[in-house]
Amino acid sequence: MEKFYITTAIAYTSGKPHIGNNYEIVLTDAIARYMRMKGKDVFFLTGTDEHGEKIEKKAKEQNIEPQVFVDNVAKQIEDIVKMLNCSYDKFIRTTDPYHEKVVQKIFKKLYEQGDIYKGEYEGMYCDPCESFWTNSQLIDGKCPDCNRPVTAAKEEAYFLKLSDYQERLEKYWDENVGFACPESRRNEMLNNFIKPGVKDLCVSRTSFKWGIPVDFDDKHVVYVWLDALSNYITALGYDPDGSSEDYKKYWPADVHIIGKDILRFHTIYWPIILMALGEELPKKVYGHPWLLVNNKESDDGVDKMSKSKGNVIYADELVEKYGVDGTRYVLLSVMPYGQDGFINLESFTEIFNTDLANTLGNLVNRTIAMSNKYFGGIIGEYTQTDIDFDIDLKNTVLKTVENFDNSITQYKLADACECLMNLAKHCNKYIDLTTPWVLAKDEDKTRLQQVLYNLLESIRYLGVLLFPIIPKTAEYILDVLKTDSRSLQSLENFGEIRGNVGICEPLFARIVEKK
Repeated sequence: MEKFYITTAIAYTSGKPHIGNNYEIVLTDAIARYMRMKGKDVFFLTGTDEHGEKIEKKAKEQNIEPQVFVDNVAKQIEDIVKMLNCSYDKFIRTTDPYHEKVVQKIFKKLYEQGDIYKGEYEGMYCDPCESFWTNSQLIDGKCPDCNRPVTAAKEEAYFLKLSDYQERLEKYWDENVGFACPESRRNEMLNNFIKPGVKDLCVSRTSFKWGIPVDFDDKHVVYVWLDALSNYITALGYDPDGSSEDYKKYWPADVHIIGKDILRFHTIYWPIILMALGEELPKKVYGHPWLLVNNKESDDGVDKMSKSKGNVIYADELVEKYGVDGTRYVLLSVMPYGQDGFINLESFTEIFNTDLANTLGNLVNRTIAMSNKYFGGIIGEYTQTDIDFDIDLKNTVLKTVENFDNSITQYKLADACECLMNLAKHCNKYIDLTTPWVLAKDEDKTRLQQVLYNLLESIRYLGVLLFPIIPKTAEYILDVLKTDSRSLQSLENFGEIRGNVGICEPLFARIVEKK
């Protein structure tokens, strides 16, 4: 069986994540679920990044130990992942003892082979990003990643010799054009960070203690990126002294799903770390865009989510209002592949009502109701006709399978959602064109049975394809259809559904906002 190893970036345990952070786990889950449907042996990793100066400061503010602080936040993050019905195979924490032990071994191996050396860092430091910058990298004197102020910093540190791997890195990028995507991000990394020449990377700190100790120099702790990035291999059982069977089976990663703001770390630093270790590089890194909040009062009409601005939206609030599947669907449908997505509660409700309550829900509910009303729920046999409406519907259904596969395997989840809603709209239009209620009145039972069969079979296709996106709803649709034909293979031939249907409760209740 072909393996498929997919990961999210591990969530930083500085506080409760907002819905912009949660988008990534839902996106990754949808891809993982679909790859399982395609028969692949999927390993889906997520987890938490728990070390660093910021954590140490936050714990001190609350007068608790850093471990207690991260234990609380890590549980909160994993609870949200579970609430959103994400089917991860492993949840790693960078405070897990096995991870810490292997990171120490990695650091020591790189030091002993000359890839890490001791020096002194002097430059500008961004506390929120925990990143060092040279003056030339700053934008208007601020951090180029988050646009916040930086402070001068000077301390003894160990460095990773990125510069030694410049030629190998460029060669890898040239030979693996699809390594970083989308293309706009690839070009940004190449032109702004790789071609100008990579600078050696600070990989230890002495100004705080909350980190993995460098075991041969206890004044130092391993710096966040060497620690955090290594989770992708430590979770599988990588060890410089001999790795596990899982590591040999699943590595290299087929794709790292990450936010666009940390693409540099995953496409420059991480490949060089792996080259230095003598390990294979990940096949692809997808830097997804940000989910921004619509705000008519801001200068450009949008804002990044920020607690200080009071515009943060949390997953539990959305799930309470829209349900798990409603939240999952809107998140995936609203985010374009290569540019930022925009959301607020008003647009969330509008998408929920339009796509789920009206288009999908209405289609399923009225089709099942007509089947029960006119035929006692009995489906009947499939009859292939030469009627244009029927041929057009069948062709649209089969084309949807192809379009959906193309979209989701390229990580274009908004396109995948759109093609399914287009099919549902086409089915609703088919109802309007064939007028089953008129056929019933005219007692044209043969034609009425053909029309309802085509609709029920089309809904079966929707139920199967919706599973990666809204799993519970998809299962409910297929349960109401009482069908065992739920695999992707069952979608190869139109005309599989048999037997009878059950009674269908409304899939999604339309939300009416208070004025």
